[in-house]
Amino acid sequence: MLAVSQLTCQRGSRRLFSDVSFCLDAGQWIQIQGSNGAGKTTLLRLLAGLGLPHAGTVTWNGAPVRETREAWHQDLLYIGHQVAIKDELSPVENLIFGLGLEGISGSRQGVIEALHRFGLKGREDLPARFLSAGQRRRVLLCRLLLRPAQVWILDEPYTALDVHATEFLSAVIEGHLDQGGSAILTSHQTLGLRPGMFLVL
Repeated sequence: MLAVSQLTCQRGSRRLFSDVSFCLDAGQWIQIQGSNGAGKTTLLRLLAGLGLPHAGTVTWNGAPVRETREAWHQDLLYIGHQVAIKDELSPVENLIFGLGLEGISGSRQGVIEALHRFGLKGREDLPARFLSAGQRRRVLLCRLLLRPAQVWILDEPYTALDVHATEFLSAVIEGHLDQGGSAILTSHQTLGLRPGMFLVL
């Protein structure tokens, strides 16, 4: 279980949010909502252990994530809002390279199958600079099919996706929840997912 207790973030003299608390069990998901600048991305980064809060705690299976960072990161898949792929590499190369950075050996065939499922057949070896914004996002989202993790933290995962890709991503998230995974995400859209929790910043 992921437990967040009285999490507070302050930037200089400005407090972005305070006293954020929730628990997330297996099979559950939560959508973080709020206006631009409310601190949604900052909150996700704090949950992922990519920053330190002004106050409050984040625990995973009863242990503070700052003390069990390696175990938490093994169980976590974080996909940020920025599409962090290299323009000069192909989708296949980007994914294999990214998996390698996490110590995961990704096979070319497995990566190609994930790309095909996300509607990128025929673009596997095309340099990423020739892909549209939606196609680049789908390359990044292929990690959901390739990188095992208990908790998914997804920042605006539906951005730039067409209707087909949006429906497929929702199906992937539903499948993850069915298998006992959990998810935290931000989105300005109404999502076609099972009932979940909502947190407004």
